Amino acid sequence: MATEHTTIKIQDIEVPVRIHREMRMGARASLRQDAAVLRIPRYLPEWEEQRLKKWFEDWLRLQMESKPHLLERLQSKVFSDGDIVTVGARQYHLAIEERDTKGHSARLRGGVIHIQLSRSGSESNQKEAIATLLRRIVAQDQLPALTRRVHELNALYFKQNIKSVRLKYNRSNWGSCSRSGNINLSSRLLFAPTEVQDYVIIHELAHLLEFNHSHRFWDIVAAADPQYKTHVEWLKKHGHDCDF
Repeated sequence: MATEHTTIKIQDIEVPVRIHREMRMGARASLRQDAAVLRIPRYLPEWEEQRLKKWFEDWLRLQMESKPHLLERLQSKVFSDGDIVTVGARQYHLAIEERDTKGHSARLRGGVIHIQLSRSGSESNQKEAIATLLRRIVAQDQLPALTRRVHELNALYFKQNIKSVRLKYNRSNWGSCSRSGNINLSSRLLFAPTEVQDYVIIHELAHLLEFNHSHRFWDIVAAADPQYKTHVEWLKKHGHDCDF
């Protein structure tokens, strides 16, 4: 599968777009939490591909007109040199520069995230690279504190064996737990209030006792977090804002 990353401007907002060229018969358009997606057959004449792109752009504009709240949600963030990015209680200063390198890279030093972008990358490629590098660096920086919190909550309420704690970018869920004791948390969770983070951690730890979503499972969650329903609602209402 070949994927093209681009944007479509709607009402002066650059909407992120992914175009997937796949082994398929027809075209399909959809809206994801992070982008508008067009799936088209892999081998098409140039005129047919352009026709489908025009159809997709018209479809996307109609979607934005009927659901205006989606436009703001899909607006991609733009990061510039000198910006300050706040993630939880931490602030990171951005130092972004272009260099004649083959790839993009970043490192954290003294509260400053130094990002080096390849001049050969397109504007959309550089935007995506900045977001990807930020997710990686911030996750590495905040993983130790979140790992300590996982172990604290486990010691308080569950007392189970934890094999590992991982923090990585994930839009499909806020966390997951394996039967072997691997706790995975989305780095998007770092933007949520501490009590909401605790709820997600408790939710995943509860799976070490009950590997389902039965009434018994939710009783276990409620015993550790009596306000868990409030935290679930917070994620439903504000979760789309939790991103880089």
